[in-house]
Amino acid sequence: MNAHNTEKSPAGLAEFVEQAATEFGIPGVTVGVWANGREAFASHGVTSLDNPLPVDEQTLFQVGSATKTFTAVALMRLVADGRIDLDAPVRRYVPELVLGDEKAADTITVMNLLNHTSGLGWNVIVDTGDGDDALAVFVGKMAELEVIAEPGARASYSQAAYNLLGRVLENVTGLTYEKAVSSLLFEPLGLSNSFFGTADVMTHRFAVGHNADADGNLAVAKEWRLTRGNNPGGGLASSAADILRWARFQLGDGRTENGEQLLPAELLHGMREQTVELRGSNLGDGFGICWFLRELEGGVRTIEHGGSANGQFCELLIVPERHFAVVAMANAGPDGIPFNRGAVRWALEHYLGVVEKDPEPLPYDEARAREVAGAFENDAMTLTVAADGQRAASTLSGL
Repeated sequence: MNAHNTEKSPAGLAEFVEQAATEFGIPGVTVGVWANGREAFASHGVTSLDNPLPVDEQTLFQVGSATKTFTAVALMRLVADGRIDLDAPVRRYVPELVLGDEKAADTITVMNLLNHTSGLGWNVIVDTGDGDDALAVFVGKMAELEVIAEPGARASYSQAAYNLLGRVLENVTGLTYEKAVSSLLFEPLGLSNSFFGTADVMTHRFAVGHNADADGNLAVAKEWRLTRGNNPGGGLASSAADILRWARFQLGDGRTENGEQLLPAELLHGMREQTVELRGSNLGDGFGICWFLRELEGGVRTIEHGGSANGQFCELLIVPERHFAVVAMANAGPDGIPFNRGAVRWALEHYLGVVEKDPEPLPYDEARAREVAGAFENDAMTLTVAADGQRAASTLSGL
């Protein structure tokens, strides 16, 4: 095991990380915590079963949909500068947008995209290449996307919505999405270990994903990343150290460590305010601007965002009122998710004394179980729900 603690942490962090990674059979994991004005890291394992190198807090992992938090804050910087109006129709900034539902295309606002109330379906599954026109081509394919609700009617998580926001960034700044985020966020915040391009990632130590086969044996996930057109919704590779630095910015007043006012405090903190309720979700009680919002035992309020790629998983949780944050990264599916969630729970309990209880299961109902049994896919994973007459069980696997 290779454990590294930047500052003193509660006894057992490194031991927990090693034990949990071993229990879940994860090749490589890393966990970072910000508490009491100090950061602590613990890592275990290797980047790849095929080419094993030690994992530490500087190792790059794909953070998946946690990328959306960067896209959202980059947009808010332009809102602060008066270059984007949250209530404006997105067509003001992307006039080339065409959807199958013309009324929706004309009425979806920037805020609808940011808080997942656009009514847009999950995503357009298409490879639009690695050129600088990847997002423009993606938007050109959005006429094929299902519109599942009226804009503003309800929350429905959409990868396509955030990819469209990436195009907003491009059209307003005149830069590619990647250069815009680098200029607006990475450079002023000193996030020097965060990249979108494979050519940038490969010059650093990075983790590869792993998925289990039918016999439970792990193999390296050969498709390392999604297409460039998916970068705004899930294309970032970053380290635990950089993501924890990002969390520290969220806990501040909108200034960088050098004192530059990157975002007015009222806009940064306003992103934590609920804009829409989430119903029947174990991910949160509502959405702010991008963030999942949740209230734990004792009224402890959190802002969170996780992410998944092909055999890689990231979980970021922040408790603004306690000036606390934890990030967990793992490079194997499906058990990277329970590892990350277990690490977050451990940190909440041992640093803040907050015990997150498991929900009480409902009595087994065979008729209801059969209604939900089946395989459900998106572009990153398959959720399989099976009923055996006594219980319903689910498994998650990478595509």
